Amino acid sequence: MSSGQDKTPYLDALREYAARDPARLHVPGHKGGLGADAELLRALGGPALALDIPALTHGIDLGPAPTPFEQAQRLAAQAWGAQRTWFLINGASQGNIAAGLALAHHGREVVLQRNVHSSTIDALVLSGLRPTFAAPEVDPELGIAHCLSADALERALAATPAAVGAWVVSPTYFGAVADVRALAAVAHRHDVPLIVDEAWGAHLAFHEELPEHALAAGADLVISSTHKIVGSLTQSAMLHLGPTSPARIEVDAVDRAVTLTESTSPSSLLTGSLDAARRQAATHGRALLGRTIALLARTRAEIRAIDGLDVLDERLAGRPGVFAYDPLRLAVDVRGVAASGYELAPRLRQIGDINMELYGQNVIVAVFGMGERGLPEARRLVRALQAAVADVGLDPHGGRASFAAPPPWGELALTPREAFLGAQEVVAAPDAAGRIAAESLATYPPGIPNVLPGERLTAETLAYVQHTLEQGGSVRGASDRLLRSVRVVAEQA
Repeated sequence: MSSGQDKTPYLDALREYAARDPARLHVPGHKGGLGADAELLRALGGPALALDIPALTHGIDLGPAPTPFEQAQRLAAQAWGAQRTWFLINGASQGNIAAGLALAHHGREVVLQRNVHSSTIDALVLSGLRPTFAAPEVDPELGIAHCLSADALERALAATPAAVGAWVVSPTYFGAVADVRALAAVAHRHDVPLIVDEAWGAHLAFHEELPEHALAAGADLVISSTHKIVGSLTQSAMLHLGPTSPARIEVDAVDRAVTLTESTSPSSLLTGSLDAARRQAATHGRALLGRTIALLARTRAEIRAIDGLDVLDERLAGRPGVFAYDPLRLAVDVRGVAASGYELAPRLRQIGDINMELYGQNVIVAVFGMGERGLPEARRLVRALQAAVADVGLDPHGGRASFAAPPPWGELALTPREAFLGAQEVVAAPDAAGRIAAESLATYPPGIPNVLPGERLTAETLAYVQHTLEQGGSVRGASDRLLRSVRVVAEQA
């Protein structure tokens, strides 16, 4: 690891500023805590509020170059092996939107993995890009979406010769990791950059037993939700430009897009947490991850010993759309018990105040951090699962059948931007077939959007979404979560 990774130049500059007790004739109005509400002060503490310092402060992000802010971003780029890294204070969502705006400098079409994050669809709305979607592999047993195969990306790019980029997700919410090296090779053969939403994989760069991280595998632009596993504050993230990517995506275009999508009053607390999280990952990440990996291996064995439960692990590798598996996702297969994941999650909260990251029909997911204290939470989870399974019993049918395959996507009649910003109306769901959607409909499970703004709704798709709701699933993106009505593009008079 490059020298200087034990330093936190930005965080140190904040602390030095606060320690001087300067005259704060600037925002924010709480003046370092002196003017804060008493309950806020008690909740957060004076030291935290003292570090809440505005942008464009001399000695922090202004002054002789490199400023502490510039130094912190350079250290992050070194730690992850990037050509350049941007700190994001609007989450990985900001990174996805900035990526879309940067791509739009080069053209109007893009190839996207269908189960991208909702912020990527927001990027289509804001950038005006017209998508060609590539379907990820869907696990027929678990009813969840995995990653995109290289063959699927090849077909999508061949069908979209004017594409300016390929955009994929790895790892997934459930821990499946794509063959990013193969995906990058496909994209580069078509002379387009590979954008990887690696929101769930910021930690992969720091332990040799983990799957290869996207930058090392040849990705050109990587969205990294640093707070998820590495442990910066919620809403902080990073955007990394690949070390050999200047010819495929412009540095200045990314920089302008990041600036456009961030607040002019960025939080110094979020930025300071990114500086500190990078330091911990670079200097102690291997040891911390080693302990967490070992803890989760023991925990998986204990959960597998509970009659009716199984876990997702490295056995998934080799299935379609799964090149490797990230062990920091603890996904529990609940098909063998007489309750769905939707039913088990509230039981776990009642039994042991266990709050899961995600729950679906067949799988519930717990997330463990890089610096996890781990053992108490793992033991609580195992005990709560034992009690919950004892309460609900085993499934007499030996596992629930997966949901039926979704119907084909509708025609893309308008770009997402045209549909989202155009004149709209709300119609009853039975009357929406044949109309152009102005909103997303994404059923869960398996989490792949069935309808996006600009696509023509079909009776089959509407029936499928309604059936998913009846089975205990949910629909994301809809203004009416019960799907009694749908927002559509208004018809011309």
